[in-house]
Amino acid sequence: MKEQKGIFRHIDRTLILLYLALVLIGWVNIYAAVYNDEHASIFDLSQSYGKQMLWIVTSLILGLMVILTDAKFFNAFAYPIYGGTILLLVVVLFAGKEIAGSKSWFQIGGFALQPAEFAKFATTLALAHYLSALDFDSRKRKSQIIPLFILALPAVLILLQNDTGSAIVYASLALVLYRQGMPGSILLLGVAVAILSIMALLFNPYIVIAVIGVLLLGFAFFMRRNMRNVLTLAGIFVVASMFVQSVNYAFENILEFHQKTRINVLLGKQIDLKGAGYNVNQSKIAIGSGGFWGKGFLNGTQTKFNFVPEQSTDFIFCTVGEEWGFVGSTAVILLFLALIVRIILMAERQRSDFSRIYGYGVASILFFHFFVNIGMTIGLMPVIGIPLPFFSYGGSSLWAFTILLFIFIKQDSNRLQLV
Repeated sequence: MKEQKGIFRHIDRTLILLYLALVLIGWVNIYAAVYNDEHASIFDLSQSYGKQMLWIVTSLILGLMVILTDAKFFNAFAYPIYGGTILLLVVVLFAGKEIAGSKSWFQIGGFALQPAEFAKFATTLALAHYLSALDFDSRKRKSQIIPLFILALPAVLILLQNDTGSAIVYASLALVLYRQGMPGSILLLGVAVAILSIMALLFNPYIVIAVIGVLLLGFAFFMRRNMRNVLTLAGIFVVASMFVQSVNYAFENILEFHQKTRINVLLGKQIDLKGAGYNVNQSKIAIGSGGFWGKGFLNGTQTKFNFVPEQSTDFIFCTVGEEWGFVGSTAVILLFLALIVRIILMAERQRSDFSRIYGYGVASILFFHFFVNIGMTIGLMPVIGIPLPFFSYGGSSLWAFTILLFIFIKQDSNRLQLV
């Protein structure tokens, strides 16, 4: 009993309270998003909010189980946990159920579980385990390639399930690599790839290639003109040109029609308020109609008349904006930022490299989901179908985010014993 009291005594209460606040506010907004007079009870298990209540209760049980587990377990079994989720990602390709065009779900009775959600914390564990190893050296080529492989393997398997949004999340963990001493050139390369991709989609690829050539010629005037530098610039030009052409080819020949339409709408090349742009347009109307104070709980007209599709899942933030206005939206955003900043501060106080790296991984994943999801609802980010952590309806995501967070809470509670 004394040992258990000691475990709970060192739990970071601030992080727990932030987690509970987001979960409960999310539950209330799910209730508002799907509310109807015939099912007014918030405990009605036939409705999304009733089912979410069960997910919340079971998530708290999972969180408690994580807290009661030996902190060293997660480091010692990081690779087996990672391998298990990779196996599930493979199996779901053949035995999974297709929902909303994505074959990434296991149907278990009346519930569906998505392995891609659980792969996030498993990948973060594996990455932290590898980066915290005694022989890890960020200057070695092997130490740069293996972490990228750890991230790429689940991402590719999830792409094969036609779940692009969940696959992109793994890119956020690149920030962990940078924090651990990976060369800044890798991060710069990622930024360059993003810029080139957008330019290739906005403009004729030959114009983009010509601009790249002009910029590289400009660099040549400020560089020492020797054979090595000339060959380097020439190589950059060839690779960049091939990449621009490949982006254009992939867009025209690989992406589905609805995916191309969404990208064109986001980039302003196409206006489709009744098709691909409908969700975002209705979302912006809902949030904007809330004004400063909002319309009040259960008084959102866009919400009540189901103008915004997927409002209890991907577009749950619309309900906050419409019913609680600018004030409520700001409060929710501040809660998320407080959660992420708290995790980063806690990560910096860890004595264990594994715990610190894992903490940064948790912060990266949560920030990516938070930033992209809210960006989707206000038209600043593409609609890639990822949930708002602890807020959106869904058991798989709530379970996975809870485990992701509580593993770090457990690591932090034992920070004085872990080295």
